[in-house]
Amino acid sequence: MSDKVAVLVAGSWGTALASVLVSKKLNVMIWSRNAEQVQEINEQHSNHRYLKGITLSPQLKATTDMEEAVRGAAAVLIAAPSSAMRSVCSQLKSCVKDNALIIHATKGFEIESLKRMSTVISEELGRSEGDIVVLSGPSHAEEVIRQCPTTVVVASASSEAAAAAQDLFMNHDFRVYTNRDMIGVELAGAFKNIIALGAGMSDGLGFGDNAKAALLTRGLAEITRIGIEMGSNPLTFAGLAGIGDLVVTATSRHSRNWRAGYLLGEGKALEEVLSSMGMVVEGVRTTQAAFALSEKHGVQMPIADQLYHVLFKQRDPRTAVMNLMGRDPKTEMEMMPLQTWEQWHS
Repeated sequence: MSDKVAVLVAGSWGTALASVLVSKKLNVMIWSRNAEQVQEINEQHSNHRYLKGITLSPQLKATTDMEEAVRGAAAVLIAAPSSAMRSVCSQLKSCVKDNALIIHATKGFEIESLKRMSTVISEELGRSEGDIVVLSGPSHAEEVIRQCPTTVVVASASSEAAAAAQDLFMNHDFRVYTNRDMIGVELAGAFKNIIALGAGMSDGLGFGDNAKAALLTRGLAEITRIGIEMGSNPLTFAGLAGIGDLVVTATSRHSRNWRAGYLLGEGKALEEVLSSMGMVVEGVRTTQAAFALSEKHGVQMPIADQLYHVLFKQRDPRTAVMNLMGRDPKTEMEMMPLQTWEQWHS
């Protein structure tokens, strides 16, 4: 089998994961549309815009030619922004091998259709969604690239595909678990960005640790509610893709979503915040998707609802907090199905 792996695209996360693969002595080629970025990776061994101060391995090669990147690759890792996933996969279809392992590491939805990334990939490549693998979990690119100990999860309905992805990535710095609940892992990875935005906003407002702890806890509850409704294993949200990724994204200054929320809490307008970030903030688009999905499935997501109105309806953040605090009394232990996911899917 070929030891070549193609990585699409050369953002911070794609570059960090490509570096993990290079550490496994694999033949890795990363694709980008940006010719200057490709030249920088190949000649200066850096990707300064996304990973400042980091020296990349000379073994990592880059190209603007997707066919060159994918030619002969046994596996293709897609780390494109959710907004670009369909166009990237449309271009990929003509050059990827039929038996290549397809892995994606994108945390978001296609806003127009409310589809998960694996569904978009399946439609564009003409592959079974069950054979696609999603990689997720608590993993800042800035720490992965520095080889800090990191643990993630790869999920697929195909145990063989998940095991192949696990073997591809796992090394002494990057521990990989498998999970059969691809839907839950995708949903957890996407929805937690909303709560991270809220956590940053809470910090920007100066509300302290009590407020953030409540936000994370109640945020996880509403993520789990919508996840169960959409076919996820509830236990997935207590794992790496759920609590793990939620904690790291909602508490770290590496997090784009936390930083964007913090600036919003300080009173800056959304357009100003996004312009200053210089990189995609997936939580903004995901908040749009969550608002629509909660209505579609009839599931209450009060935190996502308030954030939606802050982001897109000019609601004052302090008013949003007052609305959350002033909701009707509830019981903490909400009614959720007691049957296990294994029983539902047997």
